[in-house]
Amino acid sequence: MAHTKTSYVCLPCRASYKQPFPDGHERRCPRCAAPLIHTGSAFAAPKRRDTAGWRTLSVLLNAGIRFHKGCCGGPGYRPRTLSEVRERMTHARRTGEPFATALTRPELP
Repeated sequence: MAHTKTSYVCLPCRASYKQPFPDGHERRCPRCAAPLIHTGSAFAAPKRRDTAGWRTLSVLLNAGIRFHKGCCGGPGYRPRTLSEVRERMTHARRTGEPFATALTRPELP
């Protein structure tokens, strides 16, 4: 039986790798040997030259947001641009809402 593969990311290299589901050991980047971040099976990486896309992804991953499939097929809303991230971070600071919650909110009140 084949094992399900999931995505891992190296932010310094701007690289994404599909590897078997976590089996307990830490994954390392083949380029720089930095630890890989488990992003989930519903992840689609931005192009390597898309600096803004990787900055947005960095904010999401550092906030603890991942891209796991939900019961309805997808991970839900995730901001795609830095302006969307800024709007949600400002909202979170004003209201005291946790950053992770504000970043996954499809619309701001």
